[in-house]
This record gives sequence, structure tokens and C-alpha cells, in this order.
Amino acid sequence: MQTGLFNYLFLKNIHIINGPNLNLLGTREVGIYGNVSFDEYLKELQQNFAQHQIHYFQSNVEGEIINYLQKVGFGSDGIILNAGGYTHTSIAIADAIVAITTPVIEVHISNIFAREPQRHTSLIAKNCKGSVSGFGLQSYWLALQSFTN
Repeated sequence: MQTGLFNYLFLKNIHIINGPNLNLLGTREVGIYGNVSFDEYLKELQQNFAQHQIHYFQSNVEGEIINYLQKVGFGSDGIILNAGGYTHTSIAIADAIVAITTPVIEVHISNIFAREPQRHTSLIAKNCKGSVSGFGLQSYWLALQSFTN
């Protein structure tokens, strides 16, 4: 009985949010993003962190990402956000992160600072608990690890 209570007390409710074009992982620019779909990788994350609830949302639409942040951003233990191209352009997503109480970790599969100059600036980073980039899909694992330790 104590084991069940122990697990319940430490159960984390984590949301992973992916932005535009990340639904194409596994087929899109495999030299940069790899050949594994996010759905495949999500199963691996859920197996490795089975003691936690990991939810997933992806949208190519900025407003839908903001709506989801507002929906889960007041009662979750953590949000892992890969805003894709919106990282560099969306003041609205940056404002949504400020407005919620759940900590957010910014994630990028590639090293955005080793890419084109327009990708070097993140408008959301200053509003996040931290940032992880450049470790491929393992960037999500590292962010998840920070919420579950």
C-alpha cells in the first residue's frame, strides 16, 4: 500500500507541445532532425518515464499552441515546448508562457545557434525555466529528466 501511495505522490503530469512542421519528424530534413517520427520517440519516452503522465500536443497553428498552453498551464507539473519556427517570431507564445504558472522548458532538436542567423534568437527563452537544444530527440529526454528528478 505504501508503494502505491509513494508512486502517486511523485507522479508528474508533463505536457510536450510541438509546433509547426514537427509532425513531419522522421521524413523532414532527416540530416538535421533524424529519421524517427515523434510518435515513435514519444512511446519510448512514455516507457522510460512510465511512472509519470506524459501528454502530447502538436499544432502548426500559433493560436492553437497558445490555447493549449493556457489550458494546461495552471495545473501541470511541467511543459516541454518546441515551438519550432515560432520560437523566433512569436511574441504571442512568449506572452502566453509568462501568463501561466506551470514551468516551461524550451526544446530544440538541432542546435539553433549553429544554424542560420535568423534561428539564433529565441523570443520565448527568457520566459522559460531553461532551454535544451542540439541533442536531437534526446533534447526532450533531458528536459523531461529535469522535471522528474
